[in-house]
Amino acid sequence: MTASRWRVLFLCTGNSARSQMAHTVLAAMGGDRFRVSSAGSEPAARVNPLAIETLRANGLEWEERTPRSVADVESERWDLVITVCDRAREACPIFPGQPMVAHWGMPDPAAVHGSDAERRRAFHDAFALIRRRIELLLALPMEKLERLVLQRRVDAIGSEPEARPA
Repeated sequence: MTASRWRVLFLCTGNSARSQMAHTVLAAMGGDRFRVSSAGSEPAARVNPLAIETLRANGLEWEERTPRSVADVESERWDLVITVCDRAREACPIFPGQPMVAHWGMPDPAAVHGSDAERRRAFHDAFALIRRRIELLLALPMEKLERLVLQRRVDAIGSEPEARPA
């Protein structure tokens, strides 16, 4: 960990929904404890409008970020890298400084086809799951745990039954 703030990177494939929502949620809930960013292994042209709508509906300001490539951030030092989709997990590069890497896989709400209500429900469910996982992350005594223990506990958040959608 860096001296003052945990540097956290969220990765997914397109950096247009899940990782953008996770980025925004942790930045809002984590306050000054974290420096947060997000990127994608194959960045989309734009952030999904339903991701932005979902964030705003939950009282979070959207910062007008565009999807970024993992190539833009792979030379930076991170304390924690969290993949939120299986494809990003498989494409996750080796980062300098050997950050902890955790996998919080979840369904892609942008892949849901159907009515507007069904699509909005998928984004709402993804947001709720992300928020719950970040609440669990924030509850960890991160500064007090040994690195290996912390690594296991952060990774386990991705499989916690109470952190999965109903």
